[in-house]
Amino acid sequence: MDRELYPLLMFLGLIPLLAAGVPISFSLAAIAIIFSYLLWGPGALNILLSATWGTMNNFVIIAVPLFIFMAYVLQKTNVVEDLYDTFYKWSGGLRGGLAIATILVGAVLGAVSGVVAAGVIGLGLIGLPQMLKHRYNRRMALGSVLGGGTLGQLIPPSTNMVLYGAVSGVSIGGLFAGGISAGLLLASLYISYVIIRGLINPRFSPALPPENRATWKEKLVSTKNVFFPLLLVIIVLGSILFGVASPTEAAAFGATGALFIGFVKRRLNLRIVYSSCYETLSVTAMVGWMMIGASAFGSVFAGLGGNAMVANIAMNMPGGENMVFVVSAIFVFLLGMFLEPGAVIFLAVPIIAPILANMGFDPLWVGLAFNVLLQSAYLSPPFGFSLFYLKGCTTRDIDIVEIYKASLPFLLLQAVCITIIFMFPQIVLWLPRTLLGM
Repeated sequence: MDRELYPLLMFLGLIPLLAAGVPISFSLAAIAIIFSYLLWGPGALNILLSATWGTMNNFVIIAVPLFIFMAYVLQKTNVVEDLYDTFYKWSGGLRGGLAIATILVGAVLGAVSGVVAAGVIGLGLIGLPQMLKHRYNRRMALGSVLGGGTLGQLIPPSTNMVLYGAVSGVSIGGLFAGGISAGLLLASLYISYVIIRGLINPRFSPALPPENRATWKEKLVSTKNVFFPLLLVIIVLGSILFGVASPTEAAAFGATGALFIGFVKRRLNLRIVYSSCYETLSVTAMVGWMMIGASAFGSVFAGLGGNAMVANIAMNMPGGENMVFVVSAIFVFLLGMFLEPGAVIFLAVPIIAPILANMGFDPLWVGLAFNVLLQSAYLSPPFGFSLFYLKGCTTRDIDIVEIYKASLPFLLLQAVCITIIFMFPQIVLWLPRTLLGM
């Protein structure tokens, strides 16, 4: 068989394993082991062990469980509920105000946790019933929870950005700084959509009736709920962006800060600490196995000339470097429709990022665009994680098809965001260059 077909066969070999329900991490590792053993013999397994050790022996990766732990503690100590209460009281009088509050809370949660499950489930349990109670269009209500809840993977601290930086070598601080601009841009697009739809059809997202609106005294008192989360954002992001701490050290500050907030609010107990540690261990183990499987797969794929083959195809593609970027974006989006975003990072970044960098694209800009696409993966049918997180916390009369349909306008806004970033890269590069001189 022609040796150039082996890299293609590796990808084709994943299809039956994934269709059979084998976890992506074990599917990647199995394909790597089978191909390396059959082509190079038993000694090739040492290469896989070396690749795995090189990937896992990375100090930056320690930030992942710390950020996950921080998110779980904040979720279990009802910080989500406090934030929603504050934004609910301030924006309830606006047309579409509850949906806007949902998106804003999602943005703040992204800045204090970086874990999508905490945002989508929290907003689904707290914000969605309020919007449905006040007769919001169901798809608008569902879509705003999906859009706001997934901002946590774009607005730093983001676990996806930590993983992307660890795999690609791009500055995590730079990704965090650019992620602020990208996240605010996307949140602004979401809010603009809510306002415009409300103006076109007032029944689509009505304002709260006067008797249900908070008084000025209630609004001012509720602002105390925002103090500690914002302080945590300043500590975590500020320490990274101003060079006081590395991402791993800042994550440790964040985890400690989450415990402190729970203690001050008198909501922290041993049960919450234990369950947060247990769930953090479960998610971290999943990420670790995914890194091992993807590292093994990537090593064999590169050894068979797969990276060189893809680079050669890209260099000869009609339309130049812009077409290469468009095809790469479509490839990443399609992968995201079926795979967990972490798996997409480990599988696609080592192949795509070097090619785009060699074609003259700024590696930091590529990383930021890539993370917007990964955020889209959480919303994209049929297997977007946020879709199933939301289904798990809704009533039985809301089926998965309706949630799929609710996600479509927000996926379109994601495409608009990517287009804006592509046409005006300075939008996301200005802050990293200003703060970090990149």
